[in-house]
Amino acid sequence: MDIQQPFFREAGAGPGVVCVHANASTSGQWRELLEILAPRFRVLAPDSYGAGKGPAWPAAGHSLRSEVELLAPLFARAGAPHVLVGHSYGGAVALLAAALRPERVRALVLYEPTLFSLVDAQGPPPNGVDGIRDAALRAGAAAAAGDAEAAARIFIDFWMEDGAFDAMPAGRRPAIAQSVLNVAGWWKALSTDPTPLSAFAALEMPVLYLTGGRSPESAHAVARVLTPVLKDVRVVHLEELGHMGPITHPQVVNPQIERFLDGVA
Repeated sequence: MDIQQPFFREAGAGPGVVCVHANASTSGQWRELLEILAPRFRVLAPDSYGAGKGPAWPAAGHSLRSEVELLAPLFARAGAPHVLVGHSYGGAVALLAAALRPERVRALVLYEPTLFSLVDAQGPPPNGVDGIRDAALRAGAAAAAGDAEAAARIFIDFWMEDGAFDAMPAGRRPAIAQSVLNVAGWWKALSTDPTPLSAFAALEMPVLYLTGGRSPESAHAVARVLTPVLKDVRVVHLEELGHMGPITHPQVVNPQIERFLDGVA
């Protein structure tokens, strides 16, 4: 398989930290974190497939494993062992990267990783991820019908709140709508990943797992399955934040990440 080179932002020097963004987002979501960590760390933040300046979606479709493979050059650039920071879809990518090459990962920071396959593996629907299952299928149908704006409205409003997409600045909406055209691919990658829970239970590195009190049940359902099996996990619940906390409230999330990394890296 041809590995494309991802676009990435880079700042600082020191132990490596790779930050993986949420879907419908870009590496730009980590700008403030890069500035905070740069005095002590070498921080890299890539654009994933179909995001920002990242490569186009693979013609044959993609999976979480292909997302990990795309980032392989950055993992090498960060050096080993490095820290992985991931939000939402990016958290699922970071988790899989750690499971595939645990010897390369010093620590993990996860803000509500959306590895929905773990919930379905515990028991078939109806279950805790039915909300995102419904939203992803409806958004995917809208995207397939060519209505990117409707797809984005369904997807963004699910993760934030009703009216969130329409409340965004008009100049931002077209790029977000374009990115959400792959919502069916995201859902397939997150809901069919075959990695068993035991692979994550075997991880030895310290993990900071952040959750938001205002997040949808679908995010909390993953946390209920995953956090009890992680061997060295610190769970921090940020009651006033939602699923998009790293973007909407970086002033709350970033200090949590900074303090954790100061203790492990």
